[in-house]
Order: sequence, then structure tokens, then C-alpha cells
Amino acid sequence: MIIIFTVRITLFQLKTLPLQELAAARNGRIPYRKDTKTLQNGKGVGDKSFKKQTRKMQQQRFRFALFGNSYQPRGGAVAYEFIDHVKRRGGEVCIEKDFYGYLSNLGRIALGEFDTFEVDQPDADFVVSIGGDGTLLKAANHVGERGLPIIGINTGRLGFLADTTDAETEVTVNAIFDGKFNLEEHAVIEVCTENGIVAGSPFALNDIAVLKRDNASMISITAAINGEYLTTYQADGLIISTPTGSTAYSLSNGGPIMAPMSGVLSLTAVAPHSLNVRPIVIPDNAEISLSVESRSHSFLIAIDGRSEKCTENTTITIRRARHNIKIMRLAGRNYYSTLREKMMWGRDNRVGNKS
Repeated sequence: MIIIFTVRITLFQLKTLPLQELAAARNGRIPYRKDTKTLQNGKGVGDKSFKKQTRKMQQQRFRFALFGNSYQPRGGAVAYEFIDHVKRRGGEVCIEKDFYGYLSNLGRIALGEFDTFEVDQPDADFVVSIGGDGTLLKAANHVGERGLPIIGINTGRLGFLADTTDAETEVTVNAIFDGKFNLEEHAVIEVCTENGIVAGSPFALNDIAVLKRDNASMISITAAINGEYLTTYQADGLIISTPTGSTAYSLSNGGPIMAPMSGVLSLTAVAPHSLNVRPIVIPDNAEISLSVESRSHSFLIAIDGRSEKCTENTTITIRRARHNIKIMRLAGRNYYSTLREKMMWGRDNRVGNKS
């Protein structure tokens, strides 16, 4: 006799939002309404006028702000293709100034053909990142607290965040105008210091790492959680990661994979001196305090890869930020399918395997 048990675990819920919640209240677009009903599985929840509402969504004149990687020629072709599909649906496009110059040099667009914007001032309903995960992290940093949804079209390598392929450009544009997508809310962390030395943005979507300098010996990092002493790490560094960043730098150092919206953070040492040191997962409402000692009397703080030099008498505090980053995924695609595909779980590439 075979008995099958089914266990249902709900880790997080993806929200499918009606497009008028995303549209800005300008240029004749439908105004933002906090009481707009959530759309689930193609049906309006408690909304008898679903068909009329959907028709209005499809008539939106959405505006897209493009960020891109200026080192990938393929990105220029994808950007031009994306712009063409948006124009066919009656949408508008503005381009980040540096990326606009890059596209102009490639001959993909003519000077003056599109509006441009400064990197920290995207004025749009959607932000589009054309590149890899690094490009999306850059876009997320500049979106900040504005709450604009980010679409990642991957022209890079792995693409955990930017998981829409360049072959799906037309599908992606149509999905946006037809409301066939999901929005994931991703937690953001921030760093602050007692002397306010962080020159750039203090916010990270992936991780914040305290690291030794290139030519230095390992550093000592004293960590406390909500004022309670945790341990002193003797290591090359320490990574504080969000669930989003758990498949990035943290994972390469043996950190745990954490699902989005799981409400946790992880602390993972980089090349620890002691084999007993293991990653630890804590609630994301905890406050992490770090102090560092170094033979070189300095160390680095890397905020989503943006590094700054600090002196060893600096006390660092890391906590969850007040805002989240919204990342769009096509309907039918979710975190677990992306994880399975990118990590190649269940795939057997041995020679002669025919399964």
C-alpha cells in the first residue's frame, strides 16, 4: 500500500496588482486609488466591473524609464526592440542619459528622438533594466523610495533578478499592457555610521558586506544583535544579506538560500579563521551593530558592490529600510521556478544521460 502525504507550506504570497495602481495621476492616466481591488487568477475580487476595468488598463499610455548596461552591445539591440514594441502599444519611453548616449553612438537611436533623465530622477510608471543583475541593482538604487516597479530583461549571464530573457521582449511588453504579471516586494537594508561617512546611497537590495582591504590581513568584526553580543568574527569579512541577495555573494560563501518576503536576514562570514563559524539567520526587524579592528586600521564597506573605505574606529549599524523594491515577473513565473532553472536543480548533465 502506498500512502501519499501532502504538506502545504505558505512562505509568501505574490501580489498581482491592477495596472491603475501603478499608473501615475498625470497626462490623463487613471488616478491611483488605494481601494482598488486586487486581481487574482484573472478575476476581479469583489469587483463586478472587472471587464470594464481590464479594458481601461489596456488603454493606458504607460511611460517606461530605461536603464542599461553600456558594455553589452546586445543590450542596445534589445533596448531598440523594447522601444519598438512599447510604441506599437501606444506607450512612451524615456532613457537614462548615459545609456541614451551609448545607444546614440551605436546608431540605434537619433539624438533628440527620446526624452532623457538624470540617473536619480526616473519619471515613469515602470523602470526597465536591460543588462544583468548588476544593472538591475543599479536601477533599484536609483528608484529608491519611489516605489516604481522594475522590469529586468537579462542580457547578462545568470540573471536571478533580471530573469526575463531578451527573447521575451515582446511578450513582456504585452504582459504589462494586458496586466498579466506579478509584483514581488523585495526587502531593502540600509547602513548608517556614527560619523555619517557613507558618501553614496546607504541602501542595498542584495547585501552589505564588511571586508578587509586587498593587501590586509584578516579583520576582527564584533557583532551584536539588538544590543546583545553575538560573536567576534576573525575573517576576511562579513556579509549581511537580504533574501534577495541570498543567491549572490552570500551563497558563494556558504550562506543559506532565503525566499523573498520570508522576513529574515542572514550573517555569513567570508573565509572565517574558525571552522566552527556558521551562517546565522535572524528576523529582519533586528538591528545589527558591527565594530571592526584591522592591522591596516581601515576596512571596506560594500553596499551592493559599491565599496567605501572606513577607519577601524567606525561603528556600523545595519537595519531594514522603510521601503521595498517592487520587481515584476511574468504571470506563471515565480521565485521557485527561477531558482530551479538558474541553479539547475534536478538536471543531470552526465555524458550519455538521455533523461
